[in-house]
Amino acid sequence: MNPSSPHRGRGAPDNPAGRFEPLEIEYEPENVPGAETTELFQDNTKSIISFNDSPDLGFDATLNPYRGCEHGCVYCYARPTHEYLGLSLGLDFETKLFVKTEAPALLRKALSSKSWKPQMVMLSGITDCYQPIERRLKLTRRCLEVFAEFRNPVGIVTKSDLVTRDIDILSELASDNAIVVNLSVTSLDKSLADRLEPRASRPLQRLRAIEELSKAGIPTGVMVAPVIPGLNDHEIPEILKAVANAGATSAHYVLLRLPFGLKNLFQSWLDAHYPDRKPKVMNRIRDTRDGAYFTRGRGVGLFADQIERMFELARKKAGLKKRPPELSVAAFRKPGQLSLF
Repeated sequence: MNPSSPHRGRGAPDNPAGRFEPLEIEYEPENVPGAETTELFQDNTKSIISFNDSPDLGFDATLNPYRGCEHGCVYCYARPTHEYLGLSLGLDFETKLFVKTEAPALLRKALSSKSWKPQMVMLSGITDCYQPIERRLKLTRRCLEVFAEFRNPVGIVTKSDLVTRDIDILSELASDNAIVVNLSVTSLDKSLADRLEPRASRPLQRLRAIEELSKAGIPTGVMVAPVIPGLNDHEIPEILKAVANAGATSAHYVLLRLPFGLKNLFQSWLDAHYPDRKPKVMNRIRDTRDGAYFTRGRGVGLFADQIERMFELARKKAGLKKRPPELSVAAFRKPGQLSLF
């Protein structure tokens, strides 16, 4: 089988049929009109805050203004969610985006509800809330305005330096200990980042974003995510030193897992970009996942243990904490609510 050819500016090397589709039709690339064009679709969801009980996540409530992500990170665990829409986890995931235009209004409704219990909400638990279309649509910014209005704590995970655009709102939340931002830093190698995360901010841009947020007094942590054994794990000490110098105060990591068709997509990506490393990388991923590619948790076995020890030593040497500061719900309020006293 010939390796898939990379698509310029995209992470997925191909567009395999979803696992729920009975038929798969293959086209020659030149016969797929608009294959590289980003399309936006209205998402008419009736609720905006989702809850999870995943052992991989350190939060319960999430808000995702977008489905699909133009960043194109080939390893993204959210890719298989597009298959529930009858689409592919490949190019469809990064070119066919669903936009929740009513997200700010739905959020205000949720926080105003009598049943709402103030708690941290993570922006975003699935796709990046600061992906490129956010620059124009500003749904994340408008949602942050609602969080600030209610003083409900919010956490942010992103790979984009666009987050610095909203420092004014983030600073307002920080004054009530109601915000934490985590920048995801996967690699400091621009060449690897260009292939792995083609439309996300470059490594130096993320370091500058950490510095800018930290100087503004906004609690800023780092996720080294994902750690890919045999590909970027050797960078851990260098990454942690760089983010600490930029002003980050905490760091943790996520070990790569490849659920459903993501395993095949990632292998095609290795064929296209790093064919010589493919056997080593795939074998080590499997070893850290107890003979599979998709088991949850921090990983098991020799390589997983080595990564954890390396990370902990580098974290301590860099002076980084394990976790960001715990946020407070003490300042939560419902705007316009009249006191009985």
